[in-house]
Amino acid sequence: MDLPELGASLLNRVPSRLLSTAERYLKKVPLLRDRLEKETGSMLAELEGDLKPYRGKLPTYDKLPAKGLSPEEVLREMGQMEEKEQSRWKEGFVSGAVYHGDPGHIDFLNRVYALNSQSNPLHADLWPSATKFEAEVVAMTADMLGAAEANVGRAPEEHICGSMSSGGTESIMLAMKTYRDWARETKGITHPEMVAPSTAHPAFDKAAHYFGIKMVHVPVGEDFRADVKATRKAINRNTIVLIGSAPSFPHGTIDPIEELSELARKRGIGFHTDGCLGGFVLPWARKLGYPVPAFDFRLPGVTSMSADTHKFGYAAKGSSVVLYRGTALRSHQYFTATEWPGGIYFSPTFAGSRAGALIAEAWASLVATGEEGYLDATRRILETADIIKRGIRATPGLHVLGEPLFVIAFGSTDVDIYKVMEQMSAKGWSLNGLHKPAAVHLCVTQRHTQPGVAERFLEDLKASVEHVRANPGEKGTMAPVYGMAGTVPFRGLISDLLKKYMDLLYKV
Repeated sequence: MDLPELGASLLNRVPSRLLSTAERYLKKVPLLRDRLEKETGSMLAELEGDLKPYRGKLPTYDKLPAKGLSPEEVLREMGQMEEKEQSRWKEGFVSGAVYHGDPGHIDFLNRVYALNSQSNPLHADLWPSATKFEAEVVAMTADMLGAAEANVGRAPEEHICGSMSSGGTESIMLAMKTYRDWARETKGITHPEMVAPSTAHPAFDKAAHYFGIKMVHVPVGEDFRADVKATRKAINRNTIVLIGSAPSFPHGTIDPIEELSELARKRGIGFHTDGCLGGFVLPWARKLGYPVPAFDFRLPGVTSMSADTHKFGYAAKGSSVVLYRGTALRSHQYFTATEWPGGIYFSPTFAGSRAGALIAEAWASLVATGEEGYLDATRRILETADIIKRGIRATPGLHVLGEPLFVIAFGSTDVDIYKVMEQMSAKGWSLNGLHKPAAVHLCVTQRHTQPGVAERFLEDLKASVEHVRANPGEKGTMAPVYGMAGTVPFRGLISDLLKKYMDLLYKV
């Protein structure tokens, strides 16, 4: 271990609150501040070319054109960009991102969008089709996730219900806002807390930030699943909801939902299963005989779930479903305004107007795919994932983290895994870098089930590992960025870098 690594290791043992205070003071030192700005500026300059590949090649519009372009001109410019961007995801070089991608399915959804492009469920009297589609998407998703068993012997108002949102982040945020308001009204809790494993999606932290909920993170075990004992210890009188993932985004492992949700049930608090990734895979994996532990409304302690129709539901971006155990809980999600001079106003989700066409596309995807289609797609995805897992484990120096089904995280004990990822990027692959521990993952989709894709991935991975092992001193461009994000203890520095990165995205 060299001196900088030793320093980072020692600093990582310092309580985060003290590090945060120290960082605030250090950033006020002019010499250090200037050095940081120079370093981050250099990193961003290297990234800018990749993020803005159309500069100088296509017209740039930083103000309205004096005369509008013809439809043909607009479509021609968009077509040039689409042609450059589609090859990687079509050929299966991308982790997640595009979950179906078959041209026939895309054309079908585009026709559905065209038929419904003007619809808006805010105006239910004008477009009752939009509310029909939404209600049925919610019902079909609920049924897939155990509603039939959960509803037995219960009054209709206690049945599994929900709504659609713009994506997994909104579904999660809606659920957390719902628990906050439920706890305030029914329990008088004014300083709410949620308990989530460290692997839970950042959308939960985002919800905590937006809605004034204290986030309490608990560790995961060596199997990368939430620690039940640590969760039990973290619960207090202000806890309103516990979180579990099925599976988690980083490592693709399923948290012990049964034990966690039972903790919540006994304490009379909420439990949310984040099934954004697995909601449309795990039910079918179970039917195919894969070892899928209980995770949905069949467990009495599960009071809400999120599942993304725009991932393995094969709908277009962006749509998702958030589900609740009973209308009383869901009612805390709603917003109403009764005193506005413009009339009475209400909305079930964060948005007022919503794209009815996206809701229609989700409905169309579900009814066109059907149980048989989801079973077939899941079978092909899991068979492909098995090939990839075996190939990774057979590659010297690599290991798979945990026991995933289709989101496969892998690391190394003797090569820099971020340099391996960079070599894979040079070969056209777009993978996800992870940290704590350092790893890379591939989310297997239908794109990877195409003939030869899994084999090509494993060949490129083996070659990348061999290249890094043969060239240990090669610095790379993105590898240092990932390494810094994983090791630098001053998290404000990383946050500032990410904000500058987002600023860069908005540069014309």
